[in-house]
Amino acid sequence: MEIIPVPQLADNYAYLLIDPTSREAAVVDCAEAAAVLAEAERSGARLTAVLATHHHFDHVGGNADLLSALPGLRVYGSADDAPRIPGITHRVRDGDPVQVGSIRGQAIMIPAHTSGHLAYHFPSERAVFTGDTLFAAGCGRLFEGDAAQMMASLAKLAALPDDSRVYCGHEYTEKNLRFAAMLEPGNRTLAAKLAAVRALRREGKFTVPSTIGEEKATNPFLRIDSPELAASVRARVPDLPPGDRVALFAAVRALKDRF
Repeated sequence: MEIIPVPQLADNYAYLLIDPTSREAAVVDCAEAAAVLAEAERSGARLTAVLATHHHFDHVGGNADLLSALPGLRVYGSADDAPRIPGITHRVRDGDPVQVGSIRGQAIMIPAHTSGHLAYHFPSERAVFTGDTLFAAGCGRLFEGDAAQMMASLAKLAALPDDSRVYCGHEYTEKNLRFAAMLEPGNRTLAAKLAAVRALRREGKFTVPSTIGEEKATNPFLRIDSPELAASVRARVPDLPPGDRVALFAAVRALKDRF
């Protein structure tokens, strides 16, 4: 599978997924149709499907224009969120299949940022598209769920093979890593990744994909069991109940919201 990031809006990513044999393609999270259609044409791909991770406008705002240009598109989205996914034709639930040409994937239900949030996992391609649930070194805000729900959703993603490439919805990596480094200044892997990401951004390059293995080593929302992280958070939020992992996670999320 060819995977082409397509910048959208200020800092969003759509992704064009192309079956190299048939040149059939899908787009994950289209906010601006023109850029996606132009990339499909440039790549010699035939766009046949839309994979929406969640209902926010900056992830589905281009659906109507895509359907105007290509009326037969299949539009995948969460069955629970169907009224909020423009043009939805395929209402999927946890574990349901998705198809891009001959390449099969499956939906993974990962609510908390929104109640109907999905990821799309393509095991044969070692790729997962996580929308606004798992970012490189971060996670989404808790708009329609709580800390316990987000922890469960992230645990589903963390259970994927470590070499799974993570394609997230926004270019937030540098800021996320600066926050992570504040909480774990002794994490050498994190420091090295921050330096590498800063170099990429100076050159105007993308910081995606990450991998599940990298996220386990550097993402504070997957590192709640790190003693250094816990000590850093407790120094900033001294009234946290001892031993409460959910409260600790919620405190990390609250700190990030203000960072």
